[in-house]
Amino acid sequence: MESFNLAASAIPNGVTINTLAVDDDRSMRMMLQTQLEDLGHNVTTADDGKTAWSALQEHGADIDIVVIDREMPGMNGLEVVSLMKNDPLLKNIPVIMQTGSDRAEQIREGIDAGVYYYLTKPIDEEVLASVISAAVRNISQQKLLNQELKHHKSSFNLIRKCQFKLRTIPEAEDLACFLANCYPQPEKVVTGIAELLINGVEHGNLGIGYDEKTWLIKSGTWRDEVLRRTEFPEHKNKSVEVLYQRQEDGFYLKIKDCGNGFDWRKYIKVDPSRALENHGRGIAQAHSMSFDKISYNDAGNEVTAFVANDSDIDW
Repeated sequence: MESFNLAASAIPNGVTINTLAVDDDRSMRMMLQTQLEDLGHNVTTADDGKTAWSALQEHGADIDIVVIDREMPGMNGLEVVSLMKNDPLLKNIPVIMQTGSDRAEQIREGIDAGVYYYLTKPIDEEVLASVISAAVRNISQQKLLNQELKHHKSSFNLIRKCQFKLRTIPEAEDLACFLANCYPQPEKVVTGIAELLINGVEHGNLGIGYDEKTWLIKSGTWRDEVLRRTEFPEHKNKSVEVLYQRQEDGFYLKIKDCGNGFDWRKYIKVDPSRALENHGRGIAQAHSMSFDKISYNDAGNEVTAFVANDSDIDW
């Protein structure tokens, strides 16, 4: 078996990741801190759920990722997550939960609470790096997209309908920033839009499957390989078609690729069996965090994402 490429977990240039590590076991807490710092994180620690919640309340705007033990005396990990998910300022922080059990029902309970990343004890260094890298990609993409949002905002609320075609990952990211500004809460939808557009490029048009993407991410070559394949002769004329419409009841985004589709039902929610893997959460997170509804055609090569209109929104 190939060894994990720690470079694949590296934090992108210009991005700082502040991580809160929470564990009542001092040895485990110190080990986590060391490993996270080795991966380039700025680490703050807490020795129980109550202390973690106090840190989140005081410094939540500066915390990017929370790594937390499920079972702790007093306030346990799930209770902290529940409080986070009910707080508008904290609910989108990625949570990585440590657990002594890999039972599907326990992992499902955490996923239902909003935990998309898992580590099982004893924590394997390779698995830690893999799961951390998945969370880092998530928050790094969100940070970079949010930075881009600041350069795009103008009279986007005047747009009622527009169409686009794109071929590459950079085009997908740029368009995600543009389209997000058409919504009342750009920061809420930008990552979800990017995930759906990127899926149309990598899987739909280029045919990169789940297992192959797992290997590409593990080897640190995913983005370069997607860019390389985009220029293959057989893919030169393939594009992802995008239609945005603002209607009376809300905001519609339709995305169609040139692929044969996929079994989207496997990905609309996070499967506990994939909770330790290095990707496979994007569609589920878009469904639960960015949009009110996501619907695919039967084949899976066309998706419509909907956000309901809110008359109380302050533009």
